Amino acid sequence: MTRTDEATMMIDASSVRVYKALSDPEALERWLPPDGMTGRVANYDLREGGASRIVLRYEGDEPGKAGDGTDVVEGTFVEVTPGVRIVQDFDFVSDDPAFAGTMRMTWEVTARGAASEVVFRAENVPSGISAEDHRAGLEASLRNLAEYVGG
Repeated sequence: MTRTDEATMMIDASSVRVYKALSDPEALERWLPPDGMTGRVANYDLREGGASRIVLRYEGDEPGKAGDGTDVVEGTFVEVTPGVRIVQDFDFVSDDPAFAGTMRMTWEVTARGAASEVVFRAENVPSGISAEDHRAGLEASLRNLAEYVGG
């Protein structure tokens, strides 16, 4: 697995406000799920070495990677640079080997005047995840984030 998927967006909100939305579990539940999904943050220990568990539930008949209509990711925070970057190593909970392996997700915020440039980068994306669908999901989450922070 060597594929990298990335999405970038300029958001009309301060980097402080955007980073807060990236680091707050309750905020994540509101903006992270792409269209057609809802989310629940079961664990979010935001510190290097801390663990996370996020459950995304499909609203339709999609089986999901976990097979029960959900995508479940369990992660470890690799880097937490307050106000700038959150890096996690994620593993999908799935019996399907196409979703096996650890994917690194980086969320990065750069102040651009009163606005923020936000980059979502996924490295070592499992082969079972369609590149087109994944990029669309990353872009949808960025749009949701922009709406959430008022940008």
